[in-house]
Amino acid sequence: MPSLSRRRVVTAAGVLAAALLTLGFARQVGEASAASDRADALRAQNAALHAEVDGLQNDLTRVQDPRFIELQGRAFGLGGPGEIPFALEAGAPALAPDAPGSAAVRLGAKPQSTSPLDAWLEVLFGASG
Repeated sequence: MPSLSRRRVVTAAGVLAAALLTLGFARQVGEASAASDRADALRAQNAALHAEVDGLQNDLTRVQDPRFIELQGRAFGLGGPGEIPFALEAGAPALAPDAPGSAAVRLGAKPQSTSPLDAWLEVLFGASG
């Protein structure tokens, strides 16, 4: 068995100290990397929350607009002064081609063979087909 000299003990202690320093440094690098990843995730989450807040603020501005309030009021039959609320039933019969006030008679166009509800839906959403 070789004898332990002072030089070998110091060398072994130095190698052990270097190994401990390397392990400690590697652990700190790993923790710093994990902290950086958490910070990136929090930045992305923060950006998403900012976008959501902006969208909600736009919605709030839109809902507080008097034109929107009037439109929603009309949906519940609450119109302005002088307005006469009306609704078309789903099974309402079509007007006669010669009904008073019919634009088709005045303009010479073909009378429509659709129900009033279908005519309004076509005016609102366009032709279906």
